[in-house]
Parts: sequence; structure tokens; C-alpha cells
Amino acid sequence: MNYKYYILLAGIIFFSAFAKAQEQPSKLIYIESPIERINEEEFPGAILLQKNNNEQVYIEHEGAEMWCDLAFFYKEENFVKAYRNVRLKQGDSVSMRSKYIEYNGKTKFAYAAGDVFLKKDTTTVTTDTMYFNRTTQQAYYRTGGVVTSPNSKITSRVGRYYIEQDKISFISDVVVKNPEYTINSEQLDFYSVPEHAYLYGPTTITSKTSKVYCERGFYDTANDYGYFVKNSRIDYDNRQVYGDSLYFDRNRNFASATNNIKVLDTLNRSLVKGHYAEVYRAKDSVLITQRAVAITVEDNDSVYVHGDKLMLTGKPENRIMRAYKNVKLYKSNMSGKSDSLHSNQRTGLTQMIYKPILWSEESQITGDSIHLISNTETEKIDSLKVFNNAFIAQKDTISGFNQIKGQKLYGFFDDDNALKQVDIINNAETIMYMREDNGDLTGIDRGKSARIEITFFENTIDEINKIKSPGGNIFPESQFLEEPQTFEGFNWRGDERLLSKEDIFKGEAPFTLTKIQGIPLPEIDEGFFSTPDDGEKPPLSENSDISEGTLQNREENKPQYGTESSDDESTKQRESLIERNEKAAQQRATAPTSISTKPKVIPVIKKSGNN
Repeated sequence: MNYKYYILLAGIIFFSAFAKAQEQPSKLIYIESPIERINEEEFPGAILLQKNNNEQVYIEHEGAEMWCDLAFFYKEENFVKAYRNVRLKQGDSVSMRSKYIEYNGKTKFAYAAGDVFLKKDTTTVTTDTMYFNRTTQQAYYRTGGVVTSPNSKITSRVGRYYIEQDKISFISDVVVKNPEYTINSEQLDFYSVPEHAYLYGPTTITSKTSKVYCERGFYDTANDYGYFVKNSRIDYDNRQVYGDSLYFDRNRNFASATNNIKVLDTLNRSLVKGHYAEVYRAKDSVLITQRAVAITVEDNDSVYVHGDKLMLTGKPENRIMRAYKNVKLYKSNMSGKSDSLHSNQRTGLTQMIYKPILWSEESQITGDSIHLISNTETEKIDSLKVFNNAFIAQKDTISGFNQIKGQKLYGFFDDDNALKQVDIINNAETIMYMREDNGDLTGIDRGKSARIEITFFENTIDEINKIKSPGGNIFPESQFLEEPQTFEGFNWRGDERLLSKEDIFKGEAPFTLTKIQGIPLPEIDEGFFSTPDDGEKPPLSENSDISEGTLQNREENKPQYGTESSDDESTKQRESLIERNEKAAQQRATAPTSISTKPKVIPVIKKSGNN
């Protein structure tokens, strides 16, 4: 015959019109059991309840139900210990299994041990030891645990589950496993609905194709995109992307960066900087704007290319750089300007397109287009070509301008990238000031030829050879003053010459950085275990199997990153961030692509004894 043990409400609820409402007495635990015994000698103060072959012990308290094979009920303390095949259910969404549970009906505090498994909707938690506060609806472990959601598996040493918020705060050795990537972090807040993770402290997100580092970030583990704002970096094969703010979409192989951007190409020894960038890994393309500049290391020197927009495309061995609008080029002994620029890593050809101008030390070179050719092995510029309306101008040491013009120009550089020889082909003409070593002017040579060769010494014109059909005259200065002083098309622009790498931004309006929406630090709650004041109820019971001092907060389990302030601003910022990132992901998806504690030993219950 089954016995039913009913325990009614104890205590009296009273109110005072002039004082705060007092704490209501707790409802006593209700228990049903097929077998019920009392053994005061062995288990003083306890009622022993045991299952039979078909029915487990049933326990209920204020919306929570529990089943077990064996229970010890301490009526005076409203406290129960449950053993073997223990199941706990709260409402329709929360359930827990373990080998052992202690539960205090006065504080609604539970302790579970041995293969603990907690489930809420699609989220599960497994651990050796768990504490569950039904009053605050929080579960806590600190001996290591595993949390699973539909798209991720998360392990950590410490975990605090805010059940009503669907939030879990992970601390220490946090690892998120996903088929596509792994997240390692020191601290992480995870919202199981809608599977959003907030990352705090040094964090890496590693996959076969990329690696992300940040010290504060957000990641949508269901839709596979993230946003990172502190010391952030993305490694794509041989590229490294840095920025004050990084957005990353794994499904589209896409990343964008804002403010203080650096895209480092470790293979080609080049760096692209700016304040906004888009990276498409699958297409090997990088687009960068807002004070964009590409820097290429060349034989212990660096070449700087600046434009309103820079685009790098192609594999490392066949990379192409394009620069658009207001292009400027600078290296220590050369600088230039053009409307646009096209550079091919494989062929070593750099094309300056539309209204190009190049300064090689003291020489100004112009034409309809200018090509710079680099040695693909040494990566040093060794020659140049100017097509149509080629023109070289150089200030004379005292007065006037040396000038060379023709249809085409071929130039050659020495090992120091200084201009050493120039060949002018077709309709070549010259105006040259001829001087003695002491600087005395001997005459001005105004000549023409089908082809002219010019050699340079110490960056000045040293010798002119008229190769074919030479002509012209040498004028004394007095007679030359009566002749045209310059050729048609002459336009001296020496004041525009770039004298330092900072000059690539000369004349541009001051740049204002975009305001970055940060990720707020989490609010740090007080410790999971409250410290009872004098006379306050302990979380469990004097008959608990937990050793004294266990239910205390430990400094090593406290979050390292957060703020003690508590207001609604952090929540609003998070909600705004989530909404913004989801909209951005949707837009990009539709837009066209541009470039342990073990349980106690269970006592044996004999059939003899007091009922």
C-alpha cells in the first residue's frame, strides 16, 4: 500500500499598515512515496522515503516537481535530500537530472551533484556540480561545464545561467565549438535566444580560412557574423586586417573595417591604410577609402600611393592595385600625381593614367600617360615610358628651364633609383642651358632631332646626343632672350612636388573619424551566493552534505571585465547593436558583390524498522 505524506502551510502571514510587508512563510514541501520509514538512531530528524518497483518518490514545492529513488526529508527544516535517478522539473521549459539533489523549501535553493544535466528549451548544461537558486532563477557551476545550443557547444570553468533572460555568463577557459570555427575567450556572455555571444578580454575566433582576434566583440553564432571593437584583427591567408571597428561575415567571406585601418600583405611586403575598408576573401579583393594609402617596401625604401579609393585584387603572385581620383605617389627620390593608377604585381608595370606628372629629383616629367616598370625579382623601379606629348623640364641652376620634348620617352634608373638616361623618340626637341664647370653660361642650345639621348649626372642633365637628323642653333644669352623661352605645352609645377610622405595628403580637408558604436561592458552582479545576515536563513540546511564554506563567493571566479554600475543604458546599447548588425547582414546578403563533486554514498535501507 502506498503512503502519502502531506505537509501543510506553516506559519502565519501578517501585515502592518505602517511597516513594509514582511517575508511570507515558505510553503512546505509535499511528498508522495510508496515506502516511508523513520530510523531516528541512524538518521535523526529524517523521514526516509523509497521507491518500489513501479513508482519513484515524488516531491513538489511551489511549481517545482522532483522524482528520485530515495529521499531523506527533514520536516522541521523543510529540507530534502534526493538520491539516484533524480529528476527535477520546473514549468514546461526547465528540467534537470542528476544523481543527487539537496533542496531547501525555505530558501528555494538546490544543490545538485553527479552527472548534472539542466535543460531549458533548446539549451542544455552539463556539469559535475550545480547550484540552483529558484528565487532568482539562476543556476551556477564553477567546476567546469558544457553548454549546448542548436549551433554551438560552449565549455568553461565557471558558468552562471540567468534562466529567465536566457543568458549564460562564462568565465575562465571559455571555448565555443562550432563545425566552422572555434572561439577561445576569457569571458563571454551568451544569450541562448537568439544565440548571441558578447566577448570580453583576449579572444580568438579560429577557422580553416581565417582567424579573428579582439578584446571586446559581438558574435552571432547562429548566423555566423560578428562585430569587434577593441584591438581587433582578422587574419585572411596572407592578409592581416586591423581597425578600430571590424565587421566579419563568414558566410560571405566578407569583412569591413572602420577607422585607423591597416591591411597588411605579409607575402608582398605591402601595407594599405585608411579609415574604411572592405575585404572579400573569396575574390582576393580589398577596397579601401577615406585617406587611403598603399605602402610597398622596395629595397629598404617605401613607395606610398594615395587616392580617394584604392582596390587590390588577385592572388599574391598576380596582385593588381588600382587607385582612383587624385592619385599621389611618393618615394624618397621620386614623386608623382595622376587621375588614376594601375599596378600589376606579376608584370611589374605601374601605369599613371590621365594627366600624369612625375618628379625624379629635379626633373619634371609629363605626358599623356606614364608607365613605371619594376624588376619583378628585385621589385625596384628600373625604367619608365612616357607616351605622347612626352616632356621633361628641369630648372637651370641660375635662370630659365632646360626642356626636352617628343612623342615618346624612355627613361632608365640606376641602382639608387636615380634617373641616369633618357631617350626621346620622334620629333625630339631641346632647350638646354650650356654652362662651364664654374657655372658660366656658354650658350643656349635650341635643337631638334628624330631621336635624342640624354645622360644625367648627380640628378642634373649632363650630356645630350642628337642621334638622327640633328638640327637647331646655339644662341648666346642676349639673342636667346629674343626667342621663345619655352616650348608649347610647357607647364612648370615644381611647387606641387611631394617632398615627404606626409605631402600625399597636402591640400586635403582635415579628416574626421567616424563615431564608433562600442560594445558596453557587462554589468557585474554581486556574487551568486548571498552572505546571510544574523538570523537570516542559510541557503541549505544543517543536515546538508555540503562542507562549511562551500556556499561562498570566490575571488578567482569573479568576472574580470565589467562595470559595477547598473542602469538600462547597457541593455539599450546591446539591443541597438544587435538590430544594426542584423540589418547590415541582411543588406549585404542581398546587395551585389563589389570588390567535481561526487554524491555521497547512499545508505542501505533495511525493510525492518519503525514506520
